[in-house]
Amino acid sequence: MDAENGKVVLITGAGSGIGRATALLFAKRGANVAAADVNVAGGEETVEMISSSGGEAIFIGCDVADEEQVKAMVDRTVAAYGRLDYAHNNAGIDGAMAPIADQPTEEYDRVLDVNLKGVFLGMKYEIPVMLSQGGGAIVNTASGLGLIGFPGMAPYVASKHGVNGLTKNAALEYATAGIRVNALCPGVVRTPMVDELIASAPGFEDQILATTPMRRLAEPSEMAEVVIWLCSDAASYVTGHMLVADGGMVAQ
Repeated sequence: MDAENGKVVLITGAGSGIGRATALLFAKRGANVAAADVNVAGGEETVEMISSSGGEAIFIGCDVADEEQVKAMVDRTVAAYGRLDYAHNNAGIDGAMAPIADQPTEEYDRVLDVNLKGVFLGMKYEIPVMLSQGGGAIVNTASGLGLIGFPGMAPYVASKHGVNGLTKNAALEYATAGIRVNALCPGVVRTPMVDELIASAPGFEDQILATTPMRRLAEPSEMAEVVIWLCSDAASYVTGHMLVADGGMVAQ
């Protein structure tokens, strides 16, 4: 598949996990990649992986909860490559595991700032560029937990429900402007964030496996394939959709 040759994609949270896998796959298929992350070492490593394989990428340090940094991220992408065809607003954090009554308010605020405000700010500055060039495609990383609840993860669940809501709204607002906006709703993916959660919460992995019909965690590369499909012309009539890739978890 070489349909992405010469296209420009901006990916947040590109320093690890789904973001890194998506950046690598886009680059492999010929896209110019702007890899953004608050984790400088991880983001630079992603760019090095792409460059050493003959791909084209730049790293942009960015805290997606900071509006000025998000604006600068989009501006830097356009300055480097002249346009913006695709955006994957993927950066996210999981927050602390605790019932609502025990959740620190500052923890709720932190999760919502990164996971939800970060997606809002990304689209706020990505969409005008896409409008100016006649179209584009955006994929926001939500979660299967953006469709159901999960005890102990209220801030995360709330943030991902919000991402799905923002995705639907943006899709409606720009459907006639050539901009498609969709959400990826992963199940539990084998990423550093999930590995940390598994290590800190005994029994969590067993619980996930028991409630996932496919009885395994996903690999980041599997999510990358979904993101690229949603961006591609193969999905030209798909917008406002929450694509669930979760091994069957929310189908139960």
